[in-house]
Amino acid sequence: MPFPDLPDRLLEVRQKIEAAKARGAHGQAVTIVAVTKTHGPEAVQAAYHAGLGDVGENRVQEALPKMDAVSAPVRWHLIGHLQRNKVKSLPRFELLHSLDSSRLADAVNEVGEASGRPVNALLQVNVVGEESKGGFAPADAEREAERLRGMPGIQLRGVMSMAPLDADERTLRKVFSGARGLRDALCAAGFAATELSMGMSNDYEVAVEEGATFVRLGTVLFGARPA
Repeated sequence: MPFPDLPDRLLEVRQKIEAAKARGAHGQAVTIVAVTKTHGPEAVQAAYHAGLGDVGENRVQEALPKMDAVSAPVRWHLIGHLQRNKVKSLPRFELLHSLDSSRLADAVNEVGEASGRPVNALLQVNVVGEESKGGFAPADAEREAERLRGMPGIQLRGVMSMAPLDADERTLRKVFSGARGLRDALCAAGFAATELSMGMSNDYEVAVEEGATFVRLGTVLFGARPA
């Protein structure tokens, strides 16, 4: 049986999430997105049988063969950077976490309109201006959200952010609270943008304390990824 320790790992993660929710006192529900990148379809099956119904992949070209190979009725999330020439595959995903540019938004909108079903998407925000990561600066994200009002092919569901890998707790909280502030501003502006995707295996507890509604977890659930 692949990933035999996944149920125990998941139990520990859920306990830590509940404790972090209590500390943060935001009252949110938290969905675990099991990140299966570089693992085979057996990781998706194991996640489903352990009680995880949401699966995240970084790349379309890796996700599609897994979708075809997996029978479990999981919800697929695209969490990595999306190239514009691959947007035609978006109808197969439940949620795009990484809407990170205006040009990508234009392409995504075309797909949503053509398919007759708006693409559920999160605006990726780069709170601290990290050069190695994409996404909008917070002020630019608000302007982009206003532009999206005129795009029937996109349904804006919230905000996604990533903290620097080596960030200390002060930086983590700056990133995550900044993303939460943008999400709250979008809600105040009338968007149904309640979701907040932030937190990975090394920082998800702080993210939950700061209000995350999605946490994207791979290593803490499945162990080290294959080389």
